[in-house]
Amino acid sequence: MAKSKDNIKQQLEEELKKRKPEKYVLHLYVAGLSPMSQKAIANIKKLCDEHMKGQVELEIQDIYQNPIIAKDGQILAAPTLIKELPPPLRKFVGDMSNTEKLLVGLDLRTKE
Repeated sequence: MAKSKDNIKQQLEEELKKRKPEKYVLHLYVAGLSPMSQKAIANIKKLCDEHMKGQVELEIQDIYQNPIIAKDGQILAAPTLIKELPPPLRKFVGDMSNTEKLLVGLDLRTKE
């Protein structure tokens, strides 16, 4: 049974690699230049450079400088990353240090 799951996982990984690269639209909402905000910015930029090179549009918004953005975007905590495109819309909260969880959530890798 384990071999079958490994085989299916490998096939899914291969299909993900074959797919035409999609354009990702990400919005990262941070609260000033707090250590957690800086860590989230560094982590998401690293993820984008390593896994979505040339396929991503990343916009970083500071909700302290523009609080209306937080209200309009229904941002309840910061840092928050929102994947707008491709669908479905997904939200991630925290310092973005769990790369594996982000890759699965962004549909760049299958879940183990």
